[in-house]
Amino acid sequence: MLQVYATERDSGLRQAACEPLRPRPPGAAAGVVLAVDSGRRFQELEGFGGAFTEASAVNWQALPPAQREAALRAYFAPPEQGGHGYSLCRVHMNSCDFSLGNYAHVEVEGDVELRSFSIERDQRALLPLLRAAGEIAERRPRVLVSPWSPPAWMKDSARMNRGGRLRDEYRAAWASCFVRFVQAYREQGVDVWGVTVQNEPMAVQSWESCVYTAEEERDFIASYLGPALHAAGLADVRIIGWDHNRDMLAERARVLYADARARDYLWGLGFHWYGESMFDNVQRVHEAWPDKKLLLTEACQEYGPHRDSWQVAERYAESMLADLNHSSVGWIDWNLFLDLQGGPNHVANHCSAPILVDTAAGQWLPQPSYDYIGHFARHIRPGARRVFCAPSSAAIEATAFVAPDGKLALVALNRGDQALQLDLRIDAQAYATSLAAHSIATFVRTPEHP
Repeated sequence: MLQVYATERDSGLRQAACEPLRPRPPGAAAGVVLAVDSGRRFQELEGFGGAFTEASAVNWQALPPAQREAALRAYFAPPEQGGHGYSLCRVHMNSCDFSLGNYAHVEVEGDVELRSFSIERDQRALLPLLRAAGEIAERRPRVLVSPWSPPAWMKDSARMNRGGRLRDEYRAAWASCFVRFVQAYREQGVDVWGVTVQNEPMAVQSWESCVYTAEEERDFIASYLGPALHAAGLADVRIIGWDHNRDMLAERARVLYADARARDYLWGLGFHWYGESMFDNVQRVHEAWPDKKLLLTEACQEYGPHRDSWQVAERYAESMLADLNHSSVGWIDWNLFLDLQGGPNHVANHCSAPILVDTAAGQWLPQPSYDYIGHFARHIRPGARRVFCAPSSAAIEATAFVAPDGKLALVALNRGDQALQLDLRIDAQAYATSLAAHSIATFVRTPEHP
């Protein structure tokens, strides 16, 4: 028997439990075939999640207490309690565009010994949000730390915004900032799981940004960041390179992994979804360096909040399906909460989020993208392994995972304008069903209901 959960644009279903499917009698069946072999297994899932940003935190704080808890539960409560069970999230070190303005944890120019290091700014909003999420989650979310820019005084441009490069004489001090940040956040009860070297290292943005060539990133990892973390007893902190779009993922991998020192420190590479999709690059990198991991570290719909957009939801599902099927071990969304303008953002780079907050009314508003993410996050849990799953038509996109306890979850997406008949062939059993136009469904087989 298959349990079925559906979200449909036209019927109003939102992650709704539907009538279970029972195996159909032997024989031919019409429709698109989805073939699943749970014995053919691939990468293990690390998790799903979103980003703790200062913007998300102040939006969350604008809600009344009961609404704050409900909004956090929507993301972090275990699935059996009606939440997405987010387990792998991201936070910025120093400011990013979704901060209320530029700031750094070491503001005093020339302070290479980091005597002025402080996370006081984060105590105002970010850390209260992180702690509250940890209290609701089944276990504290693991957090990936990413910098958008070093302090202005460490850069050749002397400013955090609009690119610039880390000055050679401050590379050791900047690596020490990573150490101090990880230590400070762990002291606050945050489970820092990993760090990326630099958010979008090839982008010169109107907001916080810093450029690294592949060679500069390689040398910083090999000679500064890796040794600094290990010397501080933080060898368990994963170092993730690139953290930019899929288009140049393979080129960055080629340079970083060619150096034995950098390769040994690197857990893997992170990537974003902006620009051309280039999903095949993710698989190409996995095939070339199968011992290294790949992780989608940021994604959001740009240029405004896109309220009630089903097209945005389908973009999420398309990317999640393709990235997982091309060997990504997880998927981290961008801001958890944005306001009705898609901010605040101190350079007006407004974007969408799966939950928008009406700060005036004190209400949180789940978007269609929130429901689409739930079809993955609620049913494919950390530790599950992707299994063989292939459709007979490009009209259907799908993936399937099996958990250590034997639970199988199959996610199928129909972005077309017509309903489609499905013939699900899962191991030795077959099921007949349909998938509505512009809908997503998760089919779950549990060990007690094979």
